[in-house]
Amino acid sequence: MTTPRDAFYMARAISLAKKGRYTTDPNPRVGCVLVRGDVVIGEGWHVKAGQGHAEVEALKNTSDAKGATAYVTLEPCSHQGRTPPCCDALIKAGVSRVVAAMQDPNPLVSGKGLERLKAAGIEVVSGILQEDAQALNRGFIKRMTNNRPYVRSKLAMSLDGRTAMVSGESKWITSDKSRADVQRLRAESSAILTGISTVLADDPALNARIDGDVLQPVRVVLDTNLNMPVTAQMAKLPGRSLILTCAEDQQKQQALQQAGFEVYQLPGKDGRLDLYAVMEFLAGQQINEVLVEAGSVLNGALLDEGLVDEYVIYIAPCILGDQGRGLFTLPGLQQMADKKQLKLRDVRQVGPDLKLIFIPL
Repeated sequence: MTTPRDAFYMARAISLAKKGRYTTDPNPRVGCVLVRGDVVIGEGWHVKAGQGHAEVEALKNTSDAKGATAYVTLEPCSHQGRTPPCCDALIKAGVSRVVAAMQDPNPLVSGKGLERLKAAGIEVVSGILQEDAQALNRGFIKRMTNNRPYVRSKLAMSLDGRTAMVSGESKWITSDKSRADVQRLRAESSAILTGISTVLADDPALNARIDGDVLQPVRVVLDTNLNMPVTAQMAKLPGRSLILTCAEDQQKQQALQQAGFEVYQLPGKDGRLDLYAVMEFLAGQQINEVLVEAGSVLNGALLDEGLVDEYVIYIAPCILGDQGRGLFTLPGLQQMADKKQLKLRDVRQVGPDLKLIFIPL
């Protein structure tokens, strides 16, 4: 049975899991707290893939876990991967109770870890602060259950809904504080996705510029006809830069590969890349969360296909005029009945700007 203090210690475990927000990909963010009586005797979190899982790290920090309760934000693993099963470590340590916030979303292993613990005579409780735990790992959950990453689109606009002047000039609509907030969004993303038009216009770096340890996101460019210049700066930066294309031009592909890009040919649809194929490909690359930083054409196509899970929109207190560029290119919307409806999930002020988070209905 659950106790009133279960939520308290699980909240601590979730707080620990957040410490791995920028570093755990492609693994989920997980925290663990070991409690005996009313005393925390050990705690830990998963830092990087290939390193110890949260349960193992917590056990390292105590000399004796016998009879303790282990609070874990995700069901302890029961299979041998790059590290041994956490279930076995907890059983060997002699814990008497395991409280998990949620089951492993992988349908091949979900529930098996909890069953192994029960079979060893350990009391098992699941579902404590489950929604909070799920919010930590939306991308991992989406990839495990739908074979697609969690897609978040970041947009910045003026009060009159413009993302740039008619000339294309857009630096800067929002404040320094909003741009710093975007760097944190980048850091917690597995990949940053953009279109070739944005690359040709801005030559972006698409990296996360924050203090502290961060696993740099994979840079992904949708380039239907292989127009990517070999001189683009992202190819010279550490980490992976991917070009997804429909073009079969082997000479162009080889030139880009020699410049430092990875080039992958994917199926097309209506003269452009098939966006569903793109998302399945990214899931196959073990990418959990995608941050879209693109123009109105790609954002409109993703919206039309229903492939965006969350919109993060920064609104600056300025006016750019009716000739400025809009957020979405959606020529198919002709009547009010065709409108795209979103649900506001959160709103807060960031410096002088507003940050709004919307999800599709």
